[in-house]
Amino acid sequence: MKIRNFSIISHIDHGKSTLADRLLELTETVSGRDMEDRFLDNMELEKERGITIKMQPARMKWKDYVLNMIDTPGHIDFSYEVSRSLKAVEGAILLVDATKGVQAQTITTLNMAKEQGLTLVPAINKIDLPSARIEETAREIMSLIDVDREEILEISAKEGTNVKELLNQLIKKIPAPEKKEGDFQSLIFDFERDPYKGVVAFVRVFQGEITKGQEIDLVAVEERGEVKELGFFNPQLQPKEKLSCGEIGYIATGIKDVEKVRVGDTIRKADSGVSGLSGYKEPKPVVFTSFYPKNSREFPEFKKALEEIRLSDPAFTFSPEFKEVFGRGFRCGFLGSLHVEIISQRLKKEYDLNLIISTPSVSYKVKKGDGELLEIKTASDFPDRSTVEEVLEPWAYLEIVTPQEFIGNVNKVLSTLKGNYLGNDYFSSSQRLVINYEAPFRKVITGFYDNLKSATKGYASFGYEVVEYRKGDLTKMEILLNKEVEEAFSRIVSRDEAESEGRKLAQKLKELLPKQQFPVPVQAKIDGRIVARETIKAMRKDVTGDLYGGDRTRKDKLLQQQKEGKKRLRKEGSVDVPQEVFFKVFKDQD
Repeated sequence: MKIRNFSIISHIDHGKSTLADRLLELTETVSGRDMEDRFLDNMELEKERGITIKMQPARMKWKDYVLNMIDTPGHIDFSYEVSRSLKAVEGAILLVDATKGVQAQTITTLNMAKEQGLTLVPAINKIDLPSARIEETAREIMSLIDVDREEILEISAKEGTNVKELLNQLIKKIPAPEKKEGDFQSLIFDFERDPYKGVVAFVRVFQGEITKGQEIDLVAVEERGEVKELGFFNPQLQPKEKLSCGEIGYIATGIKDVEKVRVGDTIRKADSGVSGLSGYKEPKPVVFTSFYPKNSREFPEFKKALEEIRLSDPAFTFSPEFKEVFGRGFRCGFLGSLHVEIISQRLKKEYDLNLIISTPSVSYKVKKGDGELLEIKTASDFPDRSTVEEVLEPWAYLEIVTPQEFIGNVNKVLSTLKGNYLGNDYFSSSQRLVINYEAPFRKVITGFYDNLKSATKGYASFGYEVVEYRKGDLTKMEILLNKEVEEAFSRIVSRDEAESEGRKLAQKLKELLPKQQFPVPVQAKIDGRIVARETIKAMRKDVTGDLYGGDRTRKDKLLQQQKEGKKRLRKEGSVDVPQEVFFKVFKDQD
């Protein structure tokens, strides 16, 4: 059997899913009658948003070759999906939009492919559009990879132009998988749960073969199963008799407990003794957000929904969290802000859940005086400042691709990040450049993308990688209502921005909180020092309104009693914060 395994890598919206459609159509894997746009995008949200969220494998036949394709997401927040697909293939189509040229996330995924040593087949897409810049885009590709101009195909995935030639180039350039005899050994790159077949593992076979009924071992978790069914992706699950070395397919393991199966684990023949394959780096969440159900009675359904999403998205994490005003919820970890948005929309659309969702934030590391190192994901976990030796925050390396005409505007936006300029690279014979920059990641996730797009009229793009933790001048800001700390409003802030942040939040609370029978001071405190204050005036009741004429001393007596009553309330009274105020502040906090 002649096999070629490949992925499609590109920036988001460069036509990757459209190309996958044409390949399925030309190879007659999907009939014209059944074909629809974005065929491999199974989620309603993927079709609605026009982006790929989950990788999808498909097996095709072209001439006398079997082509195993894995369609991958294009956005950097789903890079873990891409990395898993690249581990299962020998080559990749590098697809670049002729109207936009090489983008930041193209470079990111390209570097991942290079690290895996994959053979690249470059193609310029959307050549049918009037705004196509074919030669300029070709020069940009040549500056990134070592290819001659004639090796770069010009295609239109929408019209089908030169897609057959692309298939021929895949066969010609991408090497066949290495044939290795011996006991069966495969790598899990994805999986799903089936109520009857158990965990269905998506695998790439690297050695030997396996047939139905054989016993198998999962190496990492030392779990045993039995092959209930196996086969390939057509693109639906298509049962067959065996899976052999070099093939991509699925194995229904019979294992019911999904916690015993993990991406990157090795499936081998039972008792074979062969070692585990090199798997994947465990994804590290870099953005954290709190999710709470608006209706506390929906908590069991909410938890079940998170568990099901976790199955299909190993980069997503969650742990229990409790706030008195919201009840039970979860602190969730993500790979970026878009990842947060997609998961929250899935919870709403697929599970009909209404949630309270905080603004994304990052995690910090706090080194205490006794040497203990704590990971801090919420301000409420921040220890007493007197015990803290230093605070570390994540920094990100950025690559911004922009037309040269906007470089002044881009530099202004970058200056707000308070990071470091590392230099730039020019594309050969192109009017665009790549700016290299590093900055605190907390600054990157709070509006930077929108500001960058506005400053460049939508022409710039950026990719990022969280690289390390560095010492930051950060501390916990507390909000006091009537001199009592309201922990739900606490947040971690930069010391040089503390006063402005404190004033902003105090003013917001002054507007949102209802008046009490007594004046309420709203204070922002950092390291024991009040840095901002607003006062909510007391409700005023005219206690003398029922008096007509008479001795003035009666009115003075009533006013004095009112004054003393407000004084007692101010000293002893507590502020009852309505839930909607928490909702509004909770959603807007950094």
